[in-house]
This record gives sequence, structure tokens and C-alpha cells, in this order.
Amino acid sequence: MDREERIRQRAHEIWEREGRPEGRQQEHWDQAVQEIESEGSEAERSPVAPDPAVGIGSDPAVNRPGG
Repeated sequence: MDREERIRQRAHEIWEREGRPEGRQQEHWDQAVQEIESEGSEAERSPVAPDPAVGIGSDPAVNRPGG
């Protein structure tokens, strides 16, 4: 889903949550933009799951040359 569609859906959710008021489209749109951008920032900062392949065969006693 593209960014604009996500914003549109979020603005609609905000509108419904607030009782479907009239004349507040821009306010809901702006709030949706802020929320979507915030989520993007959080996703960038969230910890990355460790790669299960890292560490396989990394035991120096096992991987010693000639050993």
C-alpha cells in the first residue's frame, strides 16, 4: 500500500473515531500524516531481529585453521 493510501485510511479512522464530524478533513489528514510519519521513524529505530546465520561456525575452537 502506498503512503498516500495509508494516510487516507488513517484519516478516515480518525474521522470515525471522533464521531464523523464535518469540516475537519484537513485536521484529520494532518494528524494522519503525523502518525504515519511517526510510525516510520519508530520502525527505523526499532531493534532488528538477529540474523540466525550469524554465529554459525564462529566457535574459534572449531574453525581454527588446521584444527
